[in-house]
Amino acid sequence: MGCGRTGSALASEFESRGHSVAVIDRVGDAFRRLPNDFQGQKITGIGFDRETLVSAGVEQAYAFAAVSSGDNSNILAARVVRETYGVDNVIARIADSGRAEVYRRLGIPTVAPVPWTSAQIVSRLLPGGVEESFTDTNAGVSVRRLAVNGAWVGRKITELETATGTRVAYIVRFGKALLPEPSTLLQSDDEAHFVIPADVASTAERVVSRAPGAQQ
Repeated sequence: MGCGRTGSALASEFESRGHSVAVIDRVGDAFRRLPNDFQGQKITGIGFDRETLVSAGVEQAYAFAAVSSGDNSNILAARVVRETYGVDNVIARIADSGRAEVYRRLGIPTVAPVPWTSAQIVSRLLPGGVEESFTDTNAGVSVRRLAVNGAWVGRKITELETATGTRVAYIVRFGKALLPEPSTLLQSDDEAHFVIPADVASTAERVVSRAPGAQQ
């Protein structure tokens, strides 16, 4: 639901991966953002209206993304699709980060663009920044890039994992991803991306920012 820049990009991406896609927008002119070769359905209507949703194939849908410009419309549509039609894979874009957290706690997965964008900017501008690429709030785990103190260079990745209570999912070395093995040593300029349980997140950030063995 929503054929703005985000919605049209999602529709194109899903279709390029071989999925059947239906796009809903209350303004027919919005579909001009879709590529000329887009094969999916283009449905003009209100995204939380049941007739509109049925026309879009909600009864057979695997997933639903509510990414219109209105927070209220997005959360209402997400709830209707999940609670009325039983679609489990639902997500809503909520600009108000406070409200997004409330709905997340109620079981409606949300994306709050402003905090995510600001976090990305901070992580790139400030030393020791944290870049979060994935979070599963239900499972309490995230994938993050942590800035590792240079004193860890030459140490085994397993030492980092033991000290932080995390797992290193992958390392970016010379611009390419590397899946570490138990014998892998951290090299200078490596970017380490960690799988981090929520209950050790603050500890992990503190540990990697200091030299091995430093007082935690």
